[in-house]
Amino acid sequence: MFVLLRHLQRVRREAALPRRSGARSLAIRHVDAGSCNACEHELTATAAPQYDLQRFGLDIVASPRHADVLLVTGPVTTRMVDPLQAAYEAMPEPRLVAALGDCALGCGVLAAADEIVGPLDTVLPVDVRIPGCPPAPQAIAEAILAGTPSLRRTRSGPGNAGVAGAVNSAPARSGNVGE
Repeated sequence: MFVLLRHLQRVRREAALPRRSGARSLAIRHVDAGSCNACEHELTATAAPQYDLQRFGLDIVASPRHADVLLVTGPVTTRMVDPLQAAYEAMPEPRLVAALGDCALGCGVLAAADEIVGPLDTVLPVDVRIPGCPPAPQAIAEAILAGTPSLRRTRSGPGNAGVAGAVNSAPARSGNVGE
């Protein structure tokens, strides 16, 4: 275990990763609304030492009751509308919704199928948009981190009033999963 931790420290030093910037942690609830799993593979890569979202206090949680961010992948199917709305309603205020990938944004290959409702923003208010098919782990990390300061300020601010403005990430690279 000691060898593994030393190796992790060396990889972080070589990658010149910045230190954690915020004092608060945020919980992310991921929901697959009907995707091909390409975005999920890239999302999993954000936990690797090269990106390591946990050092910024971002964790994936199993329950929307514990979540601050609802991260949705895939095109929203007709059967996922009610579960998405239920997950959103179960989240405590303030909360963010992030659309991950072109399918969730309504411009993927399945955008016109009969069982597809449309883009996520027709079902829920989207605060963070992460384009790409699939978006690179770097684009996912940057977009989530760019969208969370408003939530962190709102949570620690007086009255805990709503979440401010939408955030768009930098354009994602195109290519195959795992590149």
